[in-house]
Amino acid sequence: MKQYKNILVNALINLGDVVVSTSAIAILKKVYPDAKITMLVKPVVVEALVNNPLIDEVIPFQYKAKENSVKAMLKMVRLLKNKKYDLSISFDRKLRPALLCYLAGIPVRVGPDRVFGDTPSKVTWLYTNVVHLEHDLNNTLQAETYQSIVRGFTGSDIHENPVFARITKESQNNAQKLLQQLPYKKKRIALCVKGTFPLKTWPKEYFVRLVDMLVEKYDASFYIIGAPNDREYADEVIEAMHQNVLNFCGKTSLVDLAAIMEQTDLFVTVDTGATHIAATTGVKMVTMYGCTSPKRWRPINVNARALSSEEKCCPCSVRVGECPSAPKPDCLWHITPDMVLKECIALLD
Repeated sequence: MKQYKNILVNALINLGDVVVSTSAIAILKKVYPDAKITMLVKPVVVEALVNNPLIDEVIPFQYKAKENSVKAMLKMVRLLKNKKYDLSISFDRKLRPALLCYLAGIPVRVGPDRVFGDTPSKVTWLYTNVVHLEHDLNNTLQAETYQSIVRGFTGSDIHENPVFARITKESQNNAQKLLQQLPYKKKRIALCVKGTFPLKTWPKEYFVRLVDMLVEKYDASFYIIGAPNDREYADEVIEAMHQNVLNFCGKTSLVDLAAIMEQTDLFVTVDTGATHIAATTGVKMVTMYGCTSPKRWRPINVNARALSSEEKCCPCSVRVGECPSAPKPDCLWHITPDMVLKECIALLD
């Protein structure tokens, strides 16, 4: 087998996808142990990779049509050409990164015939090697899809788990400072209450009821994690609570988040990028899935439980106003607090 020495991985995908795609990078590292591996990613996910033991270099690329002028594209082409990559592998089928690799003259350019949907794309014309994925995307873990791209090219039969950035002493200290704000209790329970769009967001009323039931059974303190723009929504949830819940949204970096999860007894969350970061720490966790399917997006963690009402219309991509069961979508409201509590008890006891 040819041993590539300088590999570029195109991963202009969302945070959760980037985290689970590191399982495929782990395969690359085993197949090409002497190779330098660079990832081309969105700027917002750089932090998840900079201190990752599998990644040697991270190149941020702002993938927005209005911001990718011809001048900016040519600048990136020159950068990639100067790096002299001998192999590029794409975890997406976006035109610009495929075009960048083509114009940079990377001799071997690998990409899938499909990755998020089954619609054919002419972007594959820019690859020298197209990997055919035979499995059902909706019923296969996304991590396996990324790994299948690497296995399809390398011929490897290895399976790996995601790997997150190393947790630094600074992040451990930041996590400890936040946790010291909590009242002293026997258990620490984290919540992530807001998804990236409404059909991922479990009802506020359900979070309130769940926390009340957990307090009846456990001596626990509670906090909410999330991005800075989740803070206002988290405050609304806290306002409805009958218990003391702190709002840590926007107060943690991605690595801080992993550090705080290592010191948490239970994480109850909706389907979001934080779910996959937390999973790499092994924290006990329960994830509620609305319009997305745990068959594809569940966290890879032996201590994780995934809940879905498995509606016939799921998975879907409609807006909440277009959902036939709006304003209370069945996929979210049919996952009751009692169902979640049962899984929490199974994990904590």
